[in-house]
Amino acid sequence: MKVFPEDIELVIKLQKGDVEAFDLVYSKYAGRLYGFAFKYLKSVAETEELVQSVFLKVWENHKTLRKDSSFKSYLFTIAYYEICNCFRKRSYLKNFVNEKLLENTHTSSETEEMVSYNSILEQLDLIIAKLPDRQRTIFLKSRQEGKTNKEIAREMGLSSGTVDNYMSESLKFIRSNFQDKNFSLLLFFSLFLS
Repeated sequence: MKVFPEDIELVIKLQKGDVEAFDLVYSKYAGRLYGFAFKYLKSVAETEELVQSVFLKVWENHKTLRKDSSFKSYLFTIAYYEICNCFRKRSYLKNFVNEKLLENTHTSSETEEMVSYNSILEQLDLIIAKLPDRQRTIFLKSRQEGKTNKEIAREMGLSSGTVDNYMSESLKFIRSNFQDKNFSLLLFFSLFLS
């Protein structure tokens, strides 16, 4: 992998704890890392978190950075492993959901059919549709668009506390309206999988 001379300079400065060099590295590579990660994660919130995590690791390890190897390759390798971790976490949550489904499925001859994850999400969509307009908009911006509460507050001209309250009320409403109360824990996790 090609080693860029301007990166060598930045790495030397980073090794000494130069904050300006860190800012330059961030502005040079954050957008590229974001684009790379978003292709796989398809989630704004997860991608933003991943980019922050990559640069946090860079700063934590700035004294041991190597100027003789590609800095770009180093960044994208960290990003790759972070993406793998995200997928492992998603897989763990999906497995957890499936286990809960199995635990809560009655195996009598009349109810052999297991309730599918998709049918739970369909029921969830119907409940979300019953939320008051503003509350529903905020909830969907958070869960479907992956926006943070701060981003939503800025976008809608509200305080972060108001958005937090709307999200809390939405979750309470959804849990209380879910038909099968045994699925409340499952529902909680399903809200964070999409």
